[in-house]
Amino acid sequence: MKTKTLGLAVIVIGLLMMLYTGFNLITSKKVFEMGGMEMSMNTNHPIQWSPIVGIILLAIGIVLVALDRKKQ
Repeated sequence: MKTKTLGLAVIVIGLLMMLYTGFNLITSKKVFEMGGMEMSMNTNHPIQWSPIVGIILLAIGIVLVALDRKKQ
């Protein structure tokens, strides 16, 4: 993969990680089952990261794009 393409992909991922700092993962678990009846419980699992991770990825992407321009 070219350095410029990789750099642009890392920049986009970094920007998205700065804008969206996490999401919720919801899982369902059976609690009770009897015959045709069943009860389930939904559990919320928040997954979050620091916007600093996005800033670091953005900087790495900029460096990769700059390195590709120096090669040409």
